[in-house]
Amino acid sequence: MHFPRSRPSPHRRPTAALILAAALTAVGLGPAAAPAAAANVPVGSGSYSDTRPPGTSGPTTNTGAPVTPKVTAAAKGRPVPTNDWWSSLAFQRYGDNPYSTPMYGHPLTYQATAGGLEIGYPTTPAVVGEGRQYEYAHKRDLTLGLTGLNSPDTKADDWSDWTVTPYWSDGARTLRTTIGHGMPFVYAKGSGGDARITTAAAPTVFADQGNVLGITVSGHHYALFAPSGSDWTVSGSTLTAGLGAKDYFSLAVLPSADALATYKKYAYSFVTGSRATWSSAAGSVKAAYTLTTRAQEGTETGTLQALYRHQWLHTSDPLTPYTYVSPRGTMKVREGTSFSTAQKASPVLPALPKSSGVDRARLKTYLDEVANAADPFSGATDTYWTGKALGRLAQLVPVAEQIGEPATRDKLLGLLKGRLQEWFTAGGASEFSYDKDWKTLTGYPASYGSDTELNDHHFHYSYYVYAAAVVAQYDQGWAADSAWGGMVKTLIKDAANPARGDTAFPFLRGFDVYAGHSWASGHQGFAAGNNQESSSESTNLSAALVLWGSATGNAELRDLGAYLLTTESEAIAQYWFDADEQVFPAGFGHDTVGMVWGSGGAYATWWTANPEEIHGINVLPVTGGSLHLAGHKNAIRRNLAELVRENGGPAVEWRDLLWEFEALADPAAAKAKWDAGHAGYTPEQGESKAHTYHWINTLDALGAPDPSVTGDLATSAVFAKGTVRTYAAHNYGTSARTVTFSDGATLTVPARSTATGTGTGGNPGPDPDPDPPTGNVFQLRTGGTLTTATGSAAGSDTVASADGANHDGTPYRPLVYEAKRVNGTLTPGRSTAFRLQLDAGTAVGLGQQARVSYDLTGDGSFERTETYRYFATDPVAGWESYRQDRGLRSATGSLGDLKGGTVRLEVWSAIGNAPAELRTGTTDSTLTIPFG
Repeated sequence: MHFPRSRPSPHRRPTAALILAAALTAVGLGPAAAPAAAANVPVGSGSYSDTRPPGTSGPTTNTGAPVTPKVTAAAKGRPVPTNDWWSSLAFQRYGDNPYSTPMYGHPLTYQATAGGLEIGYPTTPAVVGEGRQYEYAHKRDLTLGLTGLNSPDTKADDWSDWTVTPYWSDGARTLRTTIGHGMPFVYAKGSGGDARITTAAAPTVFADQGNVLGITVSGHHYALFAPSGSDWTVSGSTLTAGLGAKDYFSLAVLPSADALATYKKYAYSFVTGSRATWSSAAGSVKAAYTLTTRAQEGTETGTLQALYRHQWLHTSDPLTPYTYVSPRGTMKVREGTSFSTAQKASPVLPALPKSSGVDRARLKTYLDEVANAADPFSGATDTYWTGKALGRLAQLVPVAEQIGEPATRDKLLGLLKGRLQEWFTAGGASEFSYDKDWKTLTGYPASYGSDTELNDHHFHYSYYVYAAAVVAQYDQGWAADSAWGGMVKTLIKDAANPARGDTAFPFLRGFDVYAGHSWASGHQGFAAGNNQESSSESTNLSAALVLWGSATGNAELRDLGAYLLTTESEAIAQYWFDADEQVFPAGFGHDTVGMVWGSGGAYATWWTANPEEIHGINVLPVTGGSLHLAGHKNAIRRNLAELVRENGGPAVEWRDLLWEFEALADPAAAKAKWDAGHAGYTPEQGESKAHTYHWINTLDALGAPDPSVTGDLATSAVFAKGTVRTYAAHNYGTSARTVTFSDGATLTVPARSTATGTGTGGNPGPDPDPDPPTGNVFQLRTGGTLTTATGSAAGSDTVASADGANHDGTPYRPLVYEAKRVNGTLTPGRSTAFRLQLDAGTAVGLGQQARVSYDLTGDGSFERTETYRYFATDPVAGWESYRQDRGLRSATGSLGDLKGGTVRLEVWSAIGNAPAELRTGTTDSTLTIPFG
């Protein structure tokens, strides 16, 4: 659902429709021929308008006045990336603020003012809004400027993938600063005045080296760097340094005062740009994040950058011991201009495959209800609700084919084509219109600020691209550029343009490559920064790109979709669902947020405080692109347990969505709820009983998705029930192909078909969703399972390094093993016991630690947690035994009987700077619980 959730960014482009059409063609997303002076621009069989429909609006201020991009002369002609973390610099949403609203770069925060750039480093969270929101709100520590600077406005002068350069000028003085995500430095270029820093509180000087000054303000350490030969003068809360013949200076927030020497080394290596690159192959998505620099003095061109949690979890590049606080958890510092990440590709399918769990006759009845409805589009007229209706119908096309109903399939395809073609043809009641100033394509009738604020384009258009991808699966002629594919690609260009050099649309409008997720507000005009509510509608676009690219043979768009989906999947797990329980601050009493803000997160939506919508908004729409959510099944369980608590009982309004969500972790439980409640509910507006029935019963038959195993085809997935894996893939090609999975299994898929099988040559691996265990002695299995079963082959898991920090008592990148649905009666006088076989090789100074937790009822709340003293491994190769007799370090809560409960074991490195190995699969490593 979409409500006042966000907004855009500006850019003037006084270029004719002919040039726009040529630009689209030049980057391979045409063809687009434009008449010399026409209001409608033809694109294949379709068209869009270069003029808004009468009576409609484009971007405006909050009072309704038209607004154009606020950029310098040097930046005119460049498409502005609206929906970014800094967009308020370029999109003046408020007439009385020509500077910016707070911008959250992390670790630093910023706000432009007449006198320069406010800078803060919020390290203490506040829980506000009756406990429903946590925030690290911008609070000024200091302002960077020039003596006498009093600029009437601040403009965007330059930008790259995750950096921006604000510009100030008052006629006598000019100032440019470069700021960005993960950047501890602020780089300044100025003329007409001395470098000037004003602090919010009296600074304490802890180092004075003339042109280098270390100060502490409000408990935060900063270093100020003027050109060589200059000297900082401190007068109360004002610090100045002459620039002489130079024009540069910089500052940095330090992780500690003793880091000054390291940061001084890079103080004059100014960042000039940022760039992300990616690739997707063999079930893996790899990315590289690179900063370009220029030395202002000396020869050093290296730099320091702070990685977000979703990045450092997936990099093998060395990191320093330095860290920062952020709303996204700990940020870790890398010394160097680049780093790379590697992740398992998120699974995508056009639909769940055919299974024995679905009754054909029953499903046909549900399908007929949708296909034969008097108005299959439910009265939708605007871009969002039309999109929702398109998505609902598109979900059912492969389902109809699975049960041998070609007439229903073709009827649904006809409905999709008809409505898409209406929107893809200018001049009717619904159309897309191009704004030459803002370089954006907006659908009219618009909704939820998609026109006046440039909100949510990636949400709205995701449904159109997804529906078009389903049509392309069955009718490639329709999807040709010369037919309707050209308009589909034009929508893609607006929402997720992969081309940086395009003159018609900005690069990746909504997706922030460094933050790892999209932003929804076009203008970012909020004190809390930008925001995104429905992360699942963002990934709906990413999955749609995988499907569209696969269906049309466009590898660039397919791989772009894989990168966006895989990256945002981890960001959602960490920042929306707090999957590792390492991001949300201790005082925030929620297991999920409905919205992520630049400053933090909120257990809320834009339109209601009802828990069902708060939990469901990051689930819808449920499609074959939703399977990635199953990568964190415990987070799903905690999420749904909280829903029941907050809701005062099970879901009512959005029960179908939430049943489908549960089916990604516990299909049998979801099916039981469907069986008991399917007769008496109204489907969510993007859902249907046909799709919900097919989804839940298919997963009950095949098992929950297992994203830990990937295929070398983008449109593939794996499901696991007990120890049996089912492999699925859709082959869009014209000849059969064999898909190879990461566990060694293979699956032959006929041309233009979906196939399933139990694999050839695969290693079934651990049971990701075992039956309730019997007994009280558990073995560890690679993959995160505790099981009472025996007879497995010996293996080992890697305990990640502590990275040189002390994590005694606090899990850090832990190995997690769980047994679920455990029943047992507490045995008086007995306690937890374990024996864990560890090997640190020849590494010196390592120590591993264990924590055992008991969730007595399986509701996601752990009533008893026991943390044991760490075990110092020796630097001699060979297994050593870590036992509970090392002693308890701490314990909280009390034990009681287990009734469908969960037992969790976590193992991590408490100290050291190297990994270790933990034995699995044998009686050498066991956990014994005090239950009979």
